[in-house]
Amino acid sequence: MRLRHFSPRTEEAYVGWMRRYWEFHGRRPPAELDAAHVTAFLNFLAGQRRVSASTQNQALAALLFLYREVLGQELPWLDDLVRAKTPGRLPTVLTRDEVRAVLAKLDVVPRLMATLLYGSGLRLLECCRLRVKDVDFARNQIVVRRGKGDRDRATMMPQSVQGDLRAHLAHVQAQHRRDLVAGAGWVELPAALGRKLPSAGREWPWQWVFPATRLYVHAETGQRRRHHLHETVLQGAVRRAVLAAGIPKRATCHTFRHSFATHLLEDGSDIRTVQELLGHKDVATTMVYTHVLNRGPAGVRSPADNLGGGGETL
Repeated sequence: MRLRHFSPRTEEAYVGWMRRYWEFHGRRPPAELDAAHVTAFLNFLAGQRRVSASTQNQALAALLFLYREVLGQELPWLDDLVRAKTPGRLPTVLTRDEVRAVLAKLDVVPRLMATLLYGSGLRLLECCRLRVKDVDFARNQIVVRRGKGDRDRATMMPQSVQGDLRAHLAHVQAQHRRDLVAGAGWVELPAALGRKLPSAGREWPWQWVFPATRLYVHAETGQRRRHHLHETVLQGAVRRAVLAAGIPKRATCHTFRHSFATHLLEDGSDIRTVQELLGHKDVATTMVYTHVLNRGPAGVRSPADNLGGGGETL
């Protein structure tokens, strides 16, 4: 997986599924197992564990990698596999008033991050992994590096957040200078950039926009680094803010992204533009937001709204 440049999260997920598969079959060596054993495990996930289709597909991908790439065995087509069903779900969307209410219940840094989720359509980890060099005040844009599918994209930066973001970056830069004086100030760099540019890990443009509060020592290099703020910090803050605001919806960090897309379409933005801002590979993925506009499904007007006055109360 390292040779193929899989992300650390993919590595962790794949190894986790390989371990569960190994334990499911009594810790027998996977080389002794065949397609029937793979099918039995995946059917167990769908039938008894009732996992989602995406979870079952991830487990299948991990096991196919194990057999094809690690063990060098080609599995025959899994004819008896029971596929977990993929139900059609509409995304949860907050109204503009609900967005304001949730943001008002957040502290300074979580509020700034949540505002970027909503105002720029960022995914949670895209926001956490922002680097200083990818925030362009002159062009009012944010560049997302290595987003979902390992794709880059540019999206808008809300003008209303620029003042707070500049003040936040000034605070982060002061913290970075203190780290440098203390012999720290390093950050993780993508791919082999650390070997090509040995000193880049301490330079200001490569620092995280939202750094963690504590330092850690990198085991391989001995560098004292600062990771980006862990995503669970923002997830917990948003969850508490939603409850405090009394929002009767199951809203998460990703709900801000759904709301971003829906509100753009409500304001008349072209769906292709919204697709580019969200980083969707297929416009069909973006089309789901046309079904959650505040004008009803498919944007049509309900016949009940054309009934005129004077009739009985419905």
